[in-house]
Amino acid sequence: MLDLVDVEGWVLDHRKAVSPQLRAILRSRIIRNDLRPMSRLSEPELAKEYGVSRQPVREAFITLMNEGLVEVRPQRGTYVCKIDYDAVLNARFVREAVESDIVAKLASEDSGDLIKELRAQLSLQKKVVKGSPEKFMELDERFHMTLAQGAGLAKSWRFLEGIKSQMDRVRFITFEEFHISKLIGQHEQIVDFIEQKTVSGAEDAMRAHLREILNSLPRVRALYPDHFENSPGESREENPKL
Repeated sequence: MLDLVDVEGWVLDHRKAVSPQLRAILRSRIIRNDLRPMSRLSEPELAKEYGVSRQPVREAFITLMNEGLVEVRPQRGTYVCKIDYDAVLNARFVREAVESDIVAKLASEDSGDLIKELRAQLSLQKKVVKGSPEKFMELDERFHMTLAQGAGLAKSWRFLEGIKSQMDRVRFITFEEFHISKLIGQHEQIVDFIEQKTVSGAEDAMRAHLREILNSLPRVRALYPDHFENSPGESREENPKL
């Protein structure tokens, strides 16, 4: 599942390991835009807010920094990173390569039991068309993860989860750009092709599905320029602000 914590779940369970929970909570808040780009993150304030020592906060910062979600500026503090435009494009590219192969594999095998599960998930997706965007995104993540698990490639999905956080941030700040009914229709088409054992159709359907963000990303950046770190094709090293 998407490594996000429900808004109601932004509370630590002190009976369990604190550091991983805190990392998941802060990651979720950043991806959901609750902690906006360039927000300053205070180690002592977060420690006080969650009733923990500063050590797990510091550990969470390190993992989030490695994921490109926060940056530590010496003598200035820790800040939420802006969205890296190129990272969004690269994550989408890798997802297309991996997930088109996943559905091709499924379409070439007997996926009867998997089809039943996917159809059940599609029914759930249709129930939230006019409901919570966050709920649909959780169901969307579940759908893609189920495909990977069904192909025996769960580790591949965990790898994708680790590189697509910037892509997920874009999806949350402009969810209205993504028409849920259209996305569900694309999900159905993918499942249809898998059930029909049409390998090329399944591949093409997944590629088209994951290219949706390419149609809206330029508009998203134009609408929210302060959320983005760099322009298309501009590397991190070329950005004079860094």
